[in-house]
Amino acid sequence: MNVIDALAVALAASVRGIWLVPLLPLLAALAIGLRLLLGREAGEQHESLTAGLASGAALAALLLLLLIDMAALAGLSPPGLAFGAWLRIGELPVRLSFSLDVWSLPAATLVALIAWIALRFSATYLHRESGFARFFLGMSLFLGGLLLVVLAGNALLAFVGWELAGFSSWLLIAYAWERPVATGNAQLVFLTNRVGDAGFLLGIGLAVWSVGSVEWGSLAGDGTLGTVSARLLALGFVLAALVKSAQLPFTPWIARALEGPTPSSAVFYGSLMVHAGVYLLCRLQGLLVQVPDVLALLLVVGLSTALYGGLCALVQSDVKSALIFSTVTQVGLMFLLCGLGLFWLAAVYSGLHAAWRAYQFLLAPAYMHLVGRPARPVGRWLAGWTWLYTAALQRFWIEALANSLLTRPTLALGRDVRALDEHFIDPLIGAPRDETQRELRSAPDGRPPSPIGDPGDALIRGHGLAGRALLGFAGWLQNVENHLLLSGDGALAALLQRAGRHADAVESLLEQPRYLMLMVMATFVVIL
Repeated sequence: MNVIDALAVALAASVRGIWLVPLLPLLAALAIGLRLLLGREAGEQHESLTAGLASGAALAALLLLLLIDMAALAGLSPPGLAFGAWLRIGELPVRLSFSLDVWSLPAATLVALIAWIALRFSATYLHRESGFARFFLGMSLFLGGLLLVVLAGNALLAFVGWELAGFSSWLLIAYAWERPVATGNAQLVFLTNRVGDAGFLLGIGLAVWSVGSVEWGSLAGDGTLGTVSARLLALGFVLAALVKSAQLPFTPWIARALEGPTPSSAVFYGSLMVHAGVYLLCRLQGLLVQVPDVLALLLVVGLSTALYGGLCALVQSDVKSALIFSTVTQVGLMFLLCGLGLFWLAAVYSGLHAAWRAYQFLLAPAYMHLVGRPARPVGRWLAGWTWLYTAALQRFWIEALANSLLTRPTLALGRDVRALDEHFIDPLIGAPRDETQRELRSAPDGRPPSPIGDPGDALIRGHGLAGRALLGFAGWLQNVENHLLLSGDGALAALLQRAGRHADAVESLLEQPRYLMLMVMATFVVIL
């Protein structure tokens, strides 16, 4: 075997390791998480190991992807691989499948490259930060999740990565958890993205029901899919794409997401995760072309979002906000291209924009030192339209509307559910009230007051009908135990003691080797 043949064999073998690409960052996240739980991440002496685990996993995933890319270019890679079923929905098996086509491999390689650069940058940028390990844990989770999104061969596996990326996003927006602004912004982002997740789940459910498969290649159907079914199926995934890529009317969350550290903003909202919606549309192009009205919706939403983002970007006073609204504009244009059916152009545009925007976001902390002149004023055409300038400055009041329609009702619902739980459910089941717990904690000499008998006997105080019934039953059992079992005299106690002696004798016999072997042989006879 010559060198070329050996290289071909190695490249073909590397393709079988595609499952390692998303797994490596997840293993790095697991290792960092375990070190955090064990308390081995305190102090800057551990920073190099933490950063090395995260960036090393990203680099290994990138190198493996480059080998798989070479195999694909040499024609040694199939369009997809499956490693057996990992889940079953009714009678439908869901395979652990991966896509290795022209859509997934370039996207995965770009994701790994940008994430590796951002992780290397972060090691210095976050030096001596108290949440250093938490940041790299979240970044590793994000990288593993997004690699799973772009490499997954079916919608359900992609949804797992979709959720991992969303969870890590929420984790890093609330990086400075001691600040109410950070936690409030993380809450808004979390709630908004749950709307998109509901759309994704709706799409998966409709795919199982109408197509009988969740594989990307099967979602377009075989030509017999009805118009209504195709439209509903497409709208579920389109809703997920609109939310994840911050398109109108879901745009407000992306400006709030800038609360996290700059490197996470670079890879999440500047270059990678914000393009996940575009990738999802490109992956579903076979389905979308069957429903022209949904394509028209994408065109209108994309154009509206591009105009909205462009106007808002012109009036921003800080670098990151201007960059993020510029990103919204560019992603809106990508949605417009998808609406026109130019999915390949949207994918190329997405890759070029991701690389450029990542560079800009990572450079953002140094802009004040690099730029020696003040920012240019707003153009005269916009300054002359006072109403338009004011609307752009207020971001067209969409954020206030989203807060009123989404965040406040959700929080109010949570308060109502808690009140229902405390004032109705707890008394019904007899659970202790909060004031009861406070009484127990403030009881004299550290012993809680007892609802039955001696004040030192009970642990909780029940209330309500169920609570009183349970306490009465407990008191009756306590009396039975005290008078019949624990008194030490009487016929019942003697009978129990005699039974205990016989049980001890049987146990001593069974512990002898011959009786133990006899029991084993009897067990085999019963089985056979």
